[in-house]
Amino acid sequence: MDCIKGCGACCIAPSISSLNKPAGVRCQHLSQENTCLIFNKPERPKVCSEFKACDWICGQGADNALQVLIDLESATQ
Repeated sequence: MDCIKGCGACCIAPSISSLNKPAGVRCQHLSQENTCLIFNKPERPKVCSEFKACDWICGQGADNALQVLIDLESATQ
């Protein structure tokens, strides 16, 4: 499935260690419109480029995706 335009859940909920980004904090590369400013650039972290939108995370909208990712982050701490 394609990402939900303007969602940004995968750039907020999880920690991203290569960017020193803690869980629940907006990524420094997330625009005000919730789009990635480094999406097709080489400096984009591998963990970000490997994440693929899928129905069970993203299929019910941005708010649901954020909650699912928050729950997953909590479960893996």
